[in-house]
Amino acid sequence: MRNKHALLILAGTLILFSACQSKQTPSETSLAATSQTTLPPNVHKIVVEDVLQTSNYTYLQAKEGSTEQWLAVPTMQAKVGETYYYEGGLQMTKFQSKELNRTFETVLFLEKVSSDPTGTAKTATAQTAPDNASAAQAPVATDNQEQYKRQAPVEEKKDIKMKPAEGGITIAELYSKKESFAGKTVKIKGKVTKYTPEVMNKNWIHLQDGTESNGKFDFVVTSEGQAKLGDIITVEGKIGLNKDLGYGYFFDVIMEDAVIK
Repeated sequence: MRNKHALLILAGTLILFSACQSKQTPSETSLAATSQTTLPPNVHKIVVEDVLQTSNYTYLQAKEGSTEQWLAVPTMQAKVGETYYYEGGLQMTKFQSKELNRTFETVLFLEKVSSDPTGTAKTATAQTAPDNASAAQAPVATDNQEQYKRQAPVEEKKDIKMKPAEGGITIAELYSKKESFAGKTVKIKGKVTKYTPEVMNKNWIHLQDGTESNGKFDFVVTSEGQAKLGDIITVEGKIGLNKDLGYGYFFDVIMEDAVIK
């Protein structure tokens, strides 16, 4: 009799357990399915372990599985413990952030991270790069070179009117006669329309002066000198053509190591 009673109790318990299992809400079922869904190709899932902020970039110490790494993204609000997804990126070694007074053994610069694994598609234009860990408005390169090959930037032309520097040339003259200026030192006066410091040990400056040639009006300069968005400056330096600086950074015309007057 006792055995029969015990069997009845066991049977009732199993029936109750089965009923509970079958009453999972649709959201619980969906969540379980989502947690087992394979991530899209090339998408990484990370959990934030530390957050450091600078004026232009947010640094995230993140863990992916058993691997820890530092990431840098344009300034955002992030908290320890949050989960994000990303793809691509430009990895830099021995990267020195002046604002943080810190050298990172490696740091991966990203266009963005997303809380949605399907929202990681890259939309950056040709010119975006790290800050003081910034990524210049020279291109965001990535570890997947083919996905991030960059050409000259597509910029919005500003309403600017100014006279060229004394003894200098205009941006229109440079582009229209670029072969004749290759390897030569020139002076160009313009307004800073983009500026990002400390990328590949250079400050990246975009200038416009209101002139253009065949749709070319944006001129890229690298320099150790500093500038601010909106500054009117004169730069002097050698002109380089068809420069491939690696990491997908390619410019048909560029002035490198310019002196800012």
